[in-house]
Amino acid sequence: MKRTLFALLIAIHCGSAIAAEDPLSSWNDGQSKQAIESWVKGATQAGDKAFIPVDQRYVVFDNDGTLWPEAPLTFQLQFVLDEIKRLAPEHPEWKNDALVQAVINNDMKTVMQAGKKGLIQLMTLTHSGMTTDDFAQRVSHWVETHRHARFGCRYDQLGYQPMRQLLDYLRANGFKTWIISGGGIDFMRVLAEKMYGIPPEQVVGSFSLSEFSLTDNGTQLRKTLNGAFYDDEAMKPVAIHLFMGRRPVGAFGNSDGDVPMLQYTSANPAYKTFGLLVHHTDGAREYAYDAHPSASGKLVNGLKLAAKNGWTVVDMKQDWKTVFDPAQCAVGQSRE
Repeated sequence: MKRTLFALLIAIHCGSAIAAEDPLSSWNDGQSKQAIESWVKGATQAGDKAFIPVDQRYVVFDNDGTLWPEAPLTFQLQFVLDEIKRLAPEHPEWKNDALVQAVINNDMKTVMQAGKKGLIQLMTLTHSGMTTDDFAQRVSHWVETHRHARFGCRYDQLGYQPMRQLLDYLRANGFKTWIISGGGIDFMRVLAEKMYGIPPEQVVGSFSLSEFSLTDNGTQLRKTLNGAFYDDEAMKPVAIHLFMGRRPVGAFGNSDGDVPMLQYTSANPAYKTFGLLVHHTDGAREYAYDAHPSASGKLVNGLKLAAKNGWTVVDMKQDWKTVFDPAQCAVGQSRE
């Protein structure tokens, strides 16, 4: 009898512990968290009018500003600037390049004034002329040797903890998670699996065409800037169709550049969809911006359309208990 009672108590305790586990523990209880859980519950409950078959549970995420910070500069732009400085001693001819010299001298005003044309110039110097394997090694080396200027942590430690939990939560419920981002596809593929559990084949970003050739040791792909495709705004639905071949049932972003992706997803005629925008409202723990971002991530039109389309707007300051995983990057957690 005592053994039976003891076993019952253990079972009750274990059951309570399991029930107490919250897969979205980094989210505060509120409308945003409730909206996510309600949609997932309906989508995964057979017989529910909102049920979505497992083979249709495709969801897409932007990356910059949605899964990791994009201020004050995107990670990839910071990589470009750091690579210019690293490579400069090997290229004495760059001494006559005013834009390169501006990068070396940390003259960000001149760099930003150069606009898209200037960015392409810097991308040509740092993203072409090497093999895809060499480029991946350069990105890995940069991640290992550089720290974010504000947070002091490695860049691969700066994935948003609430969004990482959300990715895990969706996958645990049968969803297939994709990245659809304006960031470079080869850059993100170095980091996405380690940081988010998203394999390279489910990472879609801006890209250009590589050149294939035979070598003495086998084969290689060499990066170029030919046929460049910028995966942002209206091109995101195009990229989804090209790489996924399915219309998503959920879309997650943070800027007006993500709005077409959310619109395309919301127009899925077959299922009850879900759209979410991360609103950067926490200048103490991260950054606060919408209409006037420091580099990218403008969010004006998306906020206007959210109510009309039933999209969830996440208030970072109110909805997130933590921003980064304190076990990886302890700074930026307190608003005090």
